[in-house]
Amino acid sequence: MASAPRRRRQHSPLISVSCVLALTAGLLTGVTAAASAATASGGPGSTPYWNESGGVQGFADSTSSTSKVAYTIGDGELENAFYPEDDEPDTYGLQYYVTNGSSFTDSEVSNTTHAVTLADSTSLTWQQTNTATNGDFSITKTYIADPNASVILIQTTFTNETSSPLYLYADYQPYLDNQGDGNTGGTDSTSGDLEAVNGSVASALAASTGFTGSSTGYVGTSSSGATELTSGYGLATTYSGVSSSGHLDQTAQIPVSSSGSTTFTLALAFDTTESSAITDAATALGSGFSTLESSFESGWHSWLAGLSAPPASVEPASAGGTGSAALLNQYYISLMELKADEDKTYVGGFVASPTDPWGASDSAASAGNHGYHLVWTRDEYEMASALLASGDSTDAAAALQYILKYEIESSGEAKQNTWLNGNQEWSGQQMDESADPLILAYQLGDTSSTDWATLKTEANYIVSNGPYTGQDRWEENSGYSPSTIAAEIAGLVCAYSLATTQGDTSDAATYLSTAKTWASEVDGWTYTTDGSLGSGSYFVRIAPNGTPNDSNTISISNGGGSYDQRAVVDAGFLELVRLGIKSASATDITNSLSVVDSTIGVTTPQGLMYHRYNHDGYGETSTGADYTGAGVGNLWPVFNGERGEYDIADGATSGAESQLEVMQASASADGQISEQVWGSSTAASASGTGWSLGQPDNSATPLMWSMAQYVRLADDISHGSDADTPAIVCQTFSTCAVSAPAAPTGLTVTAKTSSTVSLSWTASSGATGYKVLRNGTSVATPTSTSYTDTGLTAGTSYTYTVEATNTAGSSAASSSVTATTNSAGTAPNAPTGLTVGTVTTTTVPLSWTASSTGGSYAVAGYYVLRNGSVVGTTTSTSYTDTGLSPATAYTYTVEAYDTNGDVSAASSSVSATTSVGYTETFDVTVPVNTAASGDGVYLDGDFSVLGQGGSDWAASGLAMTKVDDTHYTLTVSASSAASLQYKYVLGASWNNVEETASCGYVANRSVTVGGTETDTVADWAGPNTCGNAQAVIDVTVPSSTPSGDEVYISGDFSALGIGMSSANDWTAGLYPMTKIAANQWQILVPSNSGDTLAYKFDLNGTWTNVEEGSSCAYVNNRSFLFNGADSSYTASDSVLTWAGLNGC
Repeated sequence: MASAPRRRRQHSPLISVSCVLALTAGLLTGVTAAASAATASGGPGSTPYWNESGGVQGFADSTSSTSKVAYTIGDGELENAFYPEDDEPDTYGLQYYVTNGSSFTDSEVSNTTHAVTLADSTSLTWQQTNTATNGDFSITKTYIADPNASVILIQTTFTNETSSPLYLYADYQPYLDNQGDGNTGGTDSTSGDLEAVNGSVASALAASTGFTGSSTGYVGTSSSGATELTSGYGLATTYSGVSSSGHLDQTAQIPVSSSGSTTFTLALAFDTTESSAITDAATALGSGFSTLESSFESGWHSWLAGLSAPPASVEPASAGGTGSAALLNQYYISLMELKADEDKTYVGGFVASPTDPWGASDSAASAGNHGYHLVWTRDEYEMASALLASGDSTDAAAALQYILKYEIESSGEAKQNTWLNGNQEWSGQQMDESADPLILAYQLGDTSSTDWATLKTEANYIVSNGPYTGQDRWEENSGYSPSTIAAEIAGLVCAYSLATTQGDTSDAATYLSTAKTWASEVDGWTYTTDGSLGSGSYFVRIAPNGTPNDSNTISISNGGGSYDQRAVVDAGFLELVRLGIKSASATDITNSLSVVDSTIGVTTPQGLMYHRYNHDGYGETSTGADYTGAGVGNLWPVFNGERGEYDIADGATSGAESQLEVMQASASADGQISEQVWGSSTAASASGTGWSLGQPDNSATPLMWSMAQYVRLADDISHGSDADTPAIVCQTFSTCAVSAPAAPTGLTVTAKTSSTVSLSWTASSGATGYKVLRNGTSVATPTSTSYTDTGLTAGTSYTYTVEATNTAGSSAASSSVTATTNSAGTAPNAPTGLTVGTVTTTTVPLSWTASSTGGSYAVAGYYVLRNGSVVGTTTSTSYTDTGLSPATAYTYTVEAYDTNGDVSAASSSVSATTSVGYTETFDVTVPVNTAASGDGVYLDGDFSVLGQGGSDWAASGLAMTKVDDTHYTLTVSASSAASLQYKYVLGASWNNVEETASCGYVANRSVTVGGTETDTVADWAGPNTCGNAQAVIDVTVPSSTPSGDEVYISGDFSALGIGMSSANDWTAGLYPMTKIAANQWQILVPSNSGDTLAYKFDLNGTWTNVEEGSSCAYVNNRSFLFNGADSSYTASDSVLTWAGLNGC
């Protein structure tokens, strides 16, 4: 397509200037008297296209809800203005032309070098400086939006660097109501302003100096002011308006000094009528730029003040951070532009970008091209989560409310994308977009029953339609996508929490069970072990049928071609880590990372960056020309942010910091992080592009998802964890990242005696315990925030510090405190009459006669010593020692201490032996998929009958010890031969209680304590769906099999859909069988009718001893068909011999 004409510097032979007119104030107004024509003809003008050929360099609006105009700047000019909503662009551009009236005309876009910066680093006060390439002039423009109206104000300083007069013109192309055609306008006869209108949107262009001449014509015709200026160096003919609607060009002369600098203000106002817009412009100019600039900046300062302080990851070292001035500037720009992207009419609505990618090739005729001025729920979620991480819960909550009101269908499906008013544009099914609001609602702590009514429809929609998706997050292919499934699983777990809060326990159980099942099966759907890349084992981008080892073909959109599904990868599987479903160190994740790095990673001057996926066609052509339907996908900075969040989950903070630096370095010089950056040095250096490898191309710049990702990563680095990982999800799958806690503060000596020092301190966030150090040596590990150190020497100085601990390690030490114990006094008399009461299997009760004081200090209490060590303190004369072992002898003494800490001699000792009691050992064989969920096996029952103080029928009764993947054991003690009722539960949840082979109810088991109970669990109610068919794999092995050896089974268990990972398929040493006779072994395999299991036997968990046939022949994989519901089936197999034994 041909693009709209650009302004080129024109040179003509020198001609004499016949006349130069000047105002009495010394301002140049024109070179010749212009001929005036009533209206311009020749409409509608050339075909209109959108702007942004060089990428947006700044985006802004006012924080005031009254001002409903937003705008972008770039390429030396004001590019797009949006009014009254952020999905309605209204301009092509507004720039200045400079002419000497005789031999040249220069435009800001084509004939100057451009520099853009923030005039105030904590507000979106953008400043453009355009310097003529020939050095004749410079133009500095400062942009703000009037907080009181929809008016863009541009304070302009024009500096003539020559000794000859220069003339200045403003040139404006209105594309009102998202349309390049259909505009009418002209010069207002009263104010002299340029006005334009299209439907219900009108604009007015005015100047604080007024205009000395103006004209409205059609772009691409002789009536265009730009055409007149470039061909005739002035407005030889002016037009007061146009004869019909079309593609307009409005031009006006600004009076400027004949030399030096002139400062004035332009106002571009938008309203519903021309007269209202003219009034708005006049009011804004009358208020004065400085006054409105102060109000504009104050609004941004107030908003930032309500958020968290910038994270240490971006603060420079001079401010106590680990970042730099560049990282901090990028953080402010990204955060403020996210806020600017929120619509004022549809509060909480955020468009994907205030840009039209490759806009210069997109027609703006008729209704124009929407570009990225649309709402995607996915992008809304990404932006809201970034705002939430930075402390802006208000706008994040508004985003959720917007989504629930405008983006969700009655079925629970999220619309693919919409205009801000909720009208749908595209109609694809993208399951992650239905899940994202559930995650956001959980993160916001939403407890609204009204919101839950809508959120519940989303959760039910996911259960009914997932995990398959009509489109992945790249809006192209259908099937089983790791990133989509990650969102669905996380969304359902969050729905479980939200439903539980609402008392909706039945649906909550369904959501959690479904999520756990899908989590256990995601590898089977999307992880190939037969690929052509890397080690051959990795997540594919998408598997159309959920069979990643098959040779299914996927067709890549945008001219990308067709390929085996195993040959196309992306990094979407990292969402499984970010959302808390998989550990960062999981083998399937690390295997896939190496494939991604080598397949879609590209080394740039900024660092390693990534394509969406290999063979991507969404981008410029190979020669650097605009994308028009097919091309070569470039690199996306957002993936460096996602990789950085993975690094945080993996504990690699330095890696995350490097990814943040790559994102900042790949942004434009003015802080805009694009959708894509050049990924080919050939295309980047193509003639006429001016692009650089690793720098923004002509896609959406900025992409608000990229800006949000930068903000979120910066905050996550400082938090030491991914703040957007839902706690309920990582808790469910035991993947929560833990970092060492901060050092305790406020360490204080609260009391001391001659032998004790008491300490207290302030709790550390994330700590599970503390370590108390005396003179540098650890003396105690309390879990509370106080401790009394005993057994000290009187009149001695001791120095203490405390460290906080958790599973990640210890914090730095607290500040130290020093205490000197009191001088020694006379110790109390030793206690007498120490007596043992009635013992049990686990307790010994003691009592004694009170001690008398030996000096001037009263007796304060007693130390009870077992076998010479203090086991307790008491202020009374009795104590019961608990937690003892049955049939065990113990020796006790008691010491008295007084208020000064003086300790008596020990009492006479007594001995006690706990009673023999009764024990019961439970050995249970469980289904082969038990360990796949990551949950443990628990024994639950009426434990109060044991006489050991246990709770009855708590789901988390007693955790059993895992022997291997199919066997668990536990021993309990009882004070008598009690009759115990019990059951087995998986994951400490009654939702996962044991069931029969046909998924039926299992009655309470019963045992009389005093022996060993050997049980078998046929199946579990959850977290995977109980299979309606079960195999009993029964195998007879050679009599020559060594008696101490163990038989194992391996196979493609992931194919059964019972929650087992494909990463564990055909693993020789994972699933031991149970020996049921001298040469007979057995294992239970739950499944569903119609499923088929391929399997083999081996000895001792090694392929070295795999089964073999007659004469040591190879044995093909065995196969078992689950061919009936509500029944159990037995495979009666025989192994003839083992490899590595008996000559094989």
